[in-house]
Amino acid sequence: MKDYVWPNLTTIDTFIAKGMNSFRINVLMERMTEGSMSAPFNKAYMKNMTETIEYITNRGAYAMFNPHNYGRFNEEIITDVDGFKDWWKRVASQYVNNTKVMFDTMNEFHTMDQSLVVKLNQAAIDGIRAAGATSQWITPEGNAWSGAWSWTKSSENGATMGSLTDPSNKLIYQMHQYLDTDSSGTKAECASATIGEERLVDATNWLREQKKVALIGEYAAADNPTCKQAVDGMMKYMVKNSDVWKGAMWWAAGPWWGKQYFANMEPTDGDAFRYALPGLTAAANIAV
Repeated sequence: MKDYVWPNLTTIDTFIAKGMNSFRINVLMERMTEGSMSAPFNKAYMKNMTETIEYITNRGAYAMFNPHNYGRFNEEIITDVDGFKDWWKRVASQYVNNTKVMFDTMNEFHTMDQSLVVKLNQAAIDGIRAAGATSQWITPEGNAWSGAWSWTKSSENGATMGSLTDPSNKLIYQMHQYLDTDSSGTKAECASATIGEERLVDATNWLREQKKVALIGEYAAADNPTCKQAVDGMMKYMVKNSDVWKGAMWWAAGPWWGKQYFANMEPTDGDAFRYALPGLTAAANIAV
């Protein structure tokens, strides 16, 4: 039985009409190259993925390709840096001429040696550029779930991730930031009405000091007054600091989330589509 589903493409048109301009397409590496990173691409899976990406980019929006693997392959931490570079080179070669494709190096590295995270990010960058994809944006992610709030604190991202290099000079660091007490995004209650802005301050300072730019690749909150204020404050803060913040992507939309998930942005039944989307225009208008 298939345990995944591709986006309903007509929802893309709905989001674009509402002002959204970027979509993160999450895939599993194991479905693309079954058994090992060096395996041939699954043709049917790649066909579906490319159809989704091109549907988005043909409408003038950005499609961000994201291996949603947490630094693992077949549940084992990826240690084959050269193999990861080659995997990315093969992926990027499929989209060399599509300037609206963005490459997210890896979703949420976590519980890994920091030097390995940096090496894997650099390998992804090098593989993408070696494929000839020199005009597309790349979004490296850090260790510790790539949290903005911990970027310069409990994680070593602030001390190490600034060393990444790109000959095309088109890196947009990707951080994630949820607004509940532990930044996990699993709770419907936000820590405070001002937490959205507060959790970005240190990362903002790091970006400015390092002369880097970033986007928030995941954030969400529930339908209550505290969370609404927290999201609004976060968006306004990013607009105010748009020299370093280049956008934000809500988690999540998709036909299988169901009404029970408080952050469901799927048109038109998702709760977040009703309560959150009208207030997100400011973030959508921060163009990369």
